[in-house]
Amino acid sequence: MSANDGARTATGRDFRGEDWYAEDLGAARFTDCTFTAVDLTEARTDGAVFDSCRFERCTFNASTHTSTAFTTCDFVDSSLFDVTLDGCKLVGSVLDGCTMRPVTVRGGVWRGASLRGVDLGKVTLDGVDLREADLSLAKLTGASLRGCLLDGASVRETDLGGADLTGATLTGVDLTAARLRRTRLDLAGAVLLAELNGAVVGTGD
Repeated sequence: MSANDGARTATGRDFRGEDWYAEDLGAARFTDCTFTAVDLTEARTDGAVFDSCRFERCTFNASTHTSTAFTTCDFVDSSLFDVTLDGCKLVGSVLDGCTMRPVTVRGGVWRGASLRGVDLGKVTLDGVDLREADLSLAKLTGASLRGCLLDGASVRETDLGGADLTGATLTGVDLTAARLRRTRLDLAGAVLLAELNGAVVGTGD
């Protein structure tokens, strides 16, 4: 079945083994749908909404998503190899056992998303809203998180070696729980880290 055959708007449907290769889904809307082993390679969305959907063993390779919302969705054992996410929302979504590299990310709101254990090494996430996201055990070595909103994010055992957090907001983030090696911080981040390690930061007066 083609995605063009009446499947652009669906609620509570179960899509299994569908071939949506290179489909232009435009501003499709899916709510409470399950996608199992669906091939979305080189598919395109623009302003689409996926709400409370589950993607299991799906292939998103080389697909492009612009201003698309994946809210409270579950991605399980799926491949997002070479995906482009341009201004997308992943609010409250969970990625479990997914391939995420390489990936092109241009801004977006990923607030409260669970990226636990995901490999995002060397990925550019500049300006992404990651407030309250679960980045525990994630690999962010060499990643760029310049200007990210990371307030309240969990970084327990997150590998931030060589990552760039310049300009990132870090209120409520326990950097001591992360692995920091040559991690780049601006002055505010360095002060926060020092205070978390028991230092008293002052003017010296």
